[in-house]
Amino acid sequence: MATSVQKTSVRPVEILNRRPRFISNRASGFTESVIREMSRIATEAGAVNLAQGFPDFAAPEEIKRAAEAAIQGDINQYAVTWGAKPFRDAIVAKYKKWYGLNYDPEREITVCCGSTEGMVASMLAVTNPGDEVIVFEPYYESYGPDTLLCNAERKLVKLHPPEFTFDPQELRRAFSPKTKAIILNSPNNPTGRVFSRGELEQIAELCGEFDALAITDEIYEHIVYGSASHIPIATLPGMRERSVLINSMSKTYSVTGWRVGWVLAAPDLTDSIRKVHDFLTVGAPAPLQQAGVVALNMPDSYYQNLRSEYQDRRDMLLRVLEEPDSAVSSPTGRITSWPTSVVLVLTTITPSCGTW
Repeated sequence: MATSVQKTSVRPVEILNRRPRFISNRASGFTESVIREMSRIATEAGAVNLAQGFPDFAAPEEIKRAAEAAIQGDINQYAVTWGAKPFRDAIVAKYKKWYGLNYDPEREITVCCGSTEGMVASMLAVTNPGDEVIVFEPYYESYGPDTLLCNAERKLVKLHPPEFTFDPQELRRAFSPKTKAIILNSPNNPTGRVFSRGELEQIAELCGEFDALAITDEIYEHIVYGSASHIPIATLPGMRERSVLINSMSKTYSVTGWRVGWVLAAPDLTDSIRKVHDFLTVGAPAPLQQAGVVALNMPDSYYQNLRSEYQDRRDMLLRVLEEPDSAVSSPTGRITSWPTSVVLVLTTITPSCGTW
């Protein structure tokens, strides 16, 4: 017997008046990227883009040729979800050479679509609703939405100008039994702060005391100045197994549009990160991973020249900004300066971008 379907008397416009139109609470909790908005405005106005982090010079020729060869060689289908084996092997070799860190390419590396995906995939993999995540402020803008997407609680610890150091007691107060992780970005975006070994040891001690992870964004590792040096917190005693190290090709090799990054973590953490990554993006571009093998095997002179060229740009800016009425700090990493109360993030001569 046929049944009749009762028609509703509620019209679509009445439904719209009763609720937001399919907007999740997560999405309503943060705004569109300030960086991307400023980039659009700069383009419309024909202005120099002072917001988005990409260099004003071309990527190395040998890396571009490697990408072209990979495409012509038909490396155009899916790579292994967590990264092509030659690229993972190159990542292992680089971290062994530079920092003495040993990672298993089969169980401890996840290749992602840039470090931004690596960060959110890692946070989704290790945090639960209600967990606390400590973030140094000012910070790169994606860390805020990442915590919201995880339903985690963000706890801020201020980096105090002009040196952008943290107060150890303030940091200790931020930790609690609910702390799951601390996000550490060194060299820092946007301040340029490179954390010292002593500062990293304080953070590591608190991570051990409160059984927390250190999720590290190390994308500017090779862009440091003067006597400053980048130290991965994973190299400190007790931190190898409680660190999630995130990086990418973008800044070091001037290929911000390629979106190839990686996450290094202990096997149990990697297992969770890989599963989240798989269902977020499946995998990073296969031919660009092949070109990444060439990039990660660049000679030491490449990194020395990169550092020198960026330091020349920083020094030029400092000369311009050092006027009688300005108080300018000299960053030890990246290239942000702090005249009076305004942070200038200068993209055409800097590798990075940030939000205050």
